[in-house]
Amino acid sequence: MSQRLSLALEEGGLVLPAEGRIAVLHPRAGTDLSALPRDRVTVVQPFYPDHAAFAAEGYQTVVALDQLTDPLAAVLVVLPRAKAQARALLAAAMGATSGPVIVDGAKTDGVDSVLKDMRKRTAVSAPISKAHGKLFWCEADAAAFADWRAPAEQWVEGYRTAPGVFSADGIDPASQLLASALPAKLGRHVADLGAGWGYLAHAVLADAGVESLDLVEADYGALDCARINVTDPRVRFHWADATTWQAPGRIDTVVMNPPFHSGRDTDPDLGRAFIRAAARLLAPSGQLVMVANRHLPYEPTLREAFRQIDEIGGDNRFKLLLAQHPSRAKR
Repeated sequence: MSQRLSLALEEGGLVLPAEGRIAVLHPRAGTDLSALPRDRVTVVQPFYPDHAAFAAEGYQTVVALDQLTDPLAAVLVVLPRAKAQARALLAAAMGATSGPVIVDGAKTDGVDSVLKDMRKRTAVSAPISKAHGKLFWCEADAAAFADWRAPAEQWVEGYRTAPGVFSADGIDPASQLLASALPAKLGRHVADLGAGWGYLAHAVLADAGVESLDLVEADYGALDCARINVTDPRVRFHWADATTWQAPGRIDTVVMNPPFHSGRDTDPDLGRAFIRAAARLLAPSGQLVMVANRHLPYEPTLREAFRQIDEIGGDNRFKLLLAQHPSRAKR
């Protein structure tokens, strides 16, 4: 993005207002924002690792655009993968500034489709094409994009969800499979790593022996939904990176349906990091119960981190794995 933004500002005709804050919506960690005046930039990023990375670089950071109450001089939208979320971000940007709304995205994130759709509604600049992506801009026009706004509430099968969160349009079948196969006894202290909007929590809390359940989720929007979906007083909510989260005490059972994508690419290392985190968090007699796509090669990591590994169920798409007794060498 940095090349496209620099070209737009230097040669492409993009002019930023001389004063006022500039919001950048959902940039990924490592995105180079140096073409913008740092002291005027606010990064809006609800995903914990990326949010923390920009905060560490000294940027002002918030988790949602509506936390900024003053009018903005400009808004830069870095397109997310989910179409509904992208449209909701663009509609929010249009209503938050009277200056330019700048849109940047990779071709794999649907930038061409967004550009085509926006041209049907408002006057858009010629795009700057570089490095497998495009950047373009327009003047804010909230009315023209009113129907792209996120719904005030989004409910699916009785659960609150939101555009862009994992499994926003329905219960994830892998999580559903895991919920149906949890051990009868989970112990007193349980953690759900990558808890999403809280579906698995209800199955865990059905065990009366559970005294505390830690829901650990990196997506602030998903965790907000979980706070609505799960009201049991035994639950504690943590906006955190599950791979580095520190539990308040030893955990008896970890349940998880770990993520395995980085952008559009399959990345089994994410799941492996979740497994290692579970081993670190568990008590010596603890257990990990997880679901994964059948083709993902998690067993070697499980064998490194635990003394006993069993496949306890599944189907042609998913496998259910039970890992017991974390290896002391990995603690």
